[in-house]
Amino acid sequence: MKEFLDILRNDHSDFDQGKLDDRLKSIDPMKLFTKWYQEAFEKQCISPNSMTISTVGKDLMPSSRVVYMKELMEEGLIFYTNYESKKGQDLAENPQISALFYWDELSRQIRVQGSVEKAPEFMSDDYFKSRPRPSQLGAWASKQSEEISRREILDQEYKKIEQRFENQEVPRPPFWGGYLIRPISIEFWQGRPSRLHDRICFEKNDVDSKEWTVKRRNP
Repeated sequence: MKEFLDILRNDHSDFDQGKLDDRLKSIDPMKLFTKWYQEAFEKQCISPNSMTISTVGKDLMPSSRVVYMKELMEEGLIFYTNYESKKGQDLAENPQISALFYWDELSRQIRVQGSVEKAPEFMSDDYFKSRPRPSQLGAWASKQSEEISRREILDQEYKKIEQRFENQEVPRPPFWGGYLIRPISIEFWQGRPSRLHDRICFEKNDVDSKEWTVKRRNP
């Protein structure tokens, strides 16, 4: 264990994949986001649409987990989940969220902060229909985040749902759908040598504003 910890502590890998030129300040941040995401996809980064989202409920305890961005629009980012899950409960109590994308192959990350609202039902319906049938059934079977005494209970519930919807289309559960993250802050981070990283941050006062303030921050 000590040898492993020494390796971890002494890992001083540097970053030299690129830089952020000040000319980027004139680009709309959502267009720059789209460009970076496309590059991460083309470079075959692992799960380029995975993001770590953090929520805070009424207990004021931050909670983080990895989800997948499924829609990228001018208004913001969309992910899908169970509305009754821990994240759903947090967002009902405090509709503020942060999201983090990290692409190791490009030494890049994007931090997003903003407010959350439920996505339009037609979008949730369309996405649910696109999911594999086992995933559709699983959405009904799982009472996400609730305590369960043993795995067999979940497997039994799945079989019940499978029988319930046998030979018919699986409808979207009323407790399942999308969330739209509407950003008020988007920070682009590019790893640079000597830990002197580039950080360019776009901020606005509220989600409906069209005007972004752009700042370069120290690493």
